[in-house]
Amino acid sequence: MRMAWAITVALALAGCSEEDGTKPPGGGPPGNGGDLGGRHFPDEAIWYQDVSAAPVAPESRAWIAALRDSGGWGNGNVFQIDFSFNVLHDDGSAPMRAFQPRDGEFYSPDCDHVQVPVPAGGALEGEDGYACTTDGDCHLLVVRGTSLYEMWRADIQGSAFTGGCLAVWDLTRVYGMEGRGDQCTSADAAGFPIAPLLFTADEIAAGEIQHAIRFILPNDRIRRRAYVAPATHGTNTTGGDNHPPYGVHLRLRRDFPLESLPNDAARVVARALQRYGMFHADGGNIALTAQGDRFTQHKWSQVGLRPRDLSALRVEDFEVIAHGAPVPVTNDCVREP
Repeated sequence: MRMAWAITVALALAGCSEEDGTKPPGGGPPGNGGDLGGRHFPDEAIWYQDVSAAPVAPESRAWIAALRDSGGWGNGNVFQIDFSFNVLHDDGSAPMRAFQPRDGEFYSPDCDHVQVPVPAGGALEGEDGYACTTDGDCHLLVVRGTSLYEMWRADIQGSAFTGGCLAVWDLTRVYGMEGRGDQCTSADAAGFPIAPLLFTADEIAAGEIQHAIRFILPNDRIRRRAYVAPATHGTNTTGGDNHPPYGVHLRLRRDFPLESLPNDAARVVARALQRYGMFHADGGNIALTAQGDRFTQHKWSQVGLRPRDLSALRVEDFEVIAHGAPVPVTNDCVREP
């Protein structure tokens, strides 16, 4: 899997587990006692822009129809939430560890081969610790100061640390149109940073999500080898020319009846989808992605959001926000300074 990212203020405009894990002492606590989700980058970053009034793309009807006719969302066309991601927060005391790149999963010059902070008591995506036992994506996401470390296919067992692509993001920077570099990979298939697009139980408890959200689609429903900004990469998907490409930005229609949703927590997410939308980031079956509650102050059971509470949302309830022309995938990465 190759992946990349570029941030642009698109033509349209003129970040379920119910674990009760405790925070371990020392080594830089993985949790921060109340994670407000994706507000990591400066306010000018594209993830935080209000697109509720942005124009609809000319291709919107055709792309939505193709997605609907090919099966809609994955998982039997159920708009379900994945709560498996962990975002770790290091106070600067965690050890910095070197890793061995995994063959076929680390790309140069796309990826960063630098040491990574590993807070005590942390966990990978979908895991109880740092060992990748399920052979999944096993993302490692760590915020340390003004840097965000995101690694795909991490696996730490004792002194052995292997990993796929690592992308280190500068959290003080508003990335330009080329992001980390055109056609360059990151730790996600469309190249986006992951943490800023994951919503949290703490945000639901606060009553508002102030950023766009990450979503995924099955590979046969994504236009083959193409992407639109703010992505700069796609993969060998098999969707036709009328299917949405990697990076597509969808918005829940303004007139969707929020009162039809089962609870206030679901309505908080839906309002964010109306105001900020959601960016397509990867291939898979569980449509929407949130942060697990292991290292947050509030738990999903407390705020009352369950994996299928947004299942009333269908593909045809969304529209495509205007964007630039689809870009062919070449994998010819040119890194930005």
